[in-house]
Amino acid sequence: VQLQASGGGLVQAGGSLSVSCTVSGRTLNNYVVAWFCQAPGKEREFVAAIRRGQGNTYYADSVKGRFTISRDNAKNTVYLQMNSLKPEDTADYYCAADAQIILSSIRDIRGYDYWGQGTLVTVSS
Repeated sequence: VQLQASGGGLVQAGGSLSVSCTVSGRTLNNYVVAWFCQAPGKEREFVAAIRRGQGNTYYADSVKGRFTISRDNAKNTVYLQMNSLKPEDTADYYCAADAQIILSSIRDIRGYDYWGQGTLVTVSS
């Protein structure tokens, strides 16, 4: 499974940005896909995840109500729409996927076997 993240960039505080994660090599709907972010000098942390099937979604408290994760199985792509961005959202954003992860581990970085490269999101104040 290969994951390709894209769509990062520079945006002003209060603005919006969407990042994408395209999965190749397997059918997207067989996988749970998540986004994590890593700011300079900090550990990688959970942002959002979407399950296969009905596509239940999960969010970190810090982004709930501002970010939306969605998937387009026909395009094998997962999106993260980020609204009302804050300077503290500045980070590299990574997508991750796993076919076997259990619900209790969905926010755990160790639960994911497949990772894409990061895409940088910079929010200016």
